[in-house]
Amino acid sequence: MNSSTTLLQQIENSNGNIAILIDPEKTNTSSTLLPIIQKSHQVGVTFFFVGGSTVRKKDIEFVVNFIKKESEIPVILFPGSNQQFTPYADGILYLSLLSGRNPKYLIEQHIENALEVYQSNVEILPTAYLVIDGENDSSVTKVSQTKPIKRKDNKLALKTSLAGILQGKKIIYLDSGSGAKKSVPLTIIKEIKKYTKAPIIIGGGVNSTKKLISFKNLGVSIIVIGNKIENDLNFFNEINSFISNKNDIKIDIKN
Repeated sequence: MNSSTTLLQQIENSNGNIAILIDPEKTNTSSTLLPIIQKSHQVGVTFFFVGGSTVRKKDIEFVVNFIKKESEIPVILFPGSNQQFTPYADGILYLSLLSGRNPKYLIEQHIENALEVYQSNVEILPTAYLVIDGENDSSVTKVSQTKPIKRKDNKLALKTSLAGILQGKKIIYLDSGSGAKKSVPLTIIKEIKKYTKAPIIIGGGVNSTKKLISFKNLGVSIIVIGNKIENDLNFFNEINSFISNKNDIKIDIKN
């Protein structure tokens, strides 16, 4: 990738690319980070996302700095609060939790460190963040004290996504939450893709090759894998197979 290409351009030009989500609350030592970094290099992961719902600033800083020391894969912050920022990251998903109505996560958290973020050299990625029911009590819904969009409410997911785009958001992030029993429904993705070419990021409950293929075939730009890797490093073998063959794989997409 040309060094002059922005992270946003890389995301816009992606189709079924993989981001590994590292939660510094769970993965914050060199012995746990290094195997993930090494395997990510081996299989061709596109991004590292770093963040979580209740992570401390010092853990964010340690993880980002460690990855930057060991890897050239871009590091993008996926913050759960204003404390989860470090100027050493390459980019930040500047999230507004549009699926909820808690002003703290719509704008108040952003105000707290706006000057620090603005004065940094970190690339800002304005992101419409929607939590979709994954049939579990996710940490993001608990911390934000908001309810997810129901799995069958395609219209609400669509209208919320479009509202974000009309506000100037550049990316749509659909998330079922860490350890979700079910990932984002394909019907919601299909509905959104009818109306906008904005890149879509999918996270939560991504735990099989079939899901990777389904999301790629729908034109999802970035597929985020976190909890599955935390529990099973062997899943990198499936990621490797998917990345190696993703341009040739086609399956019937069913809801």
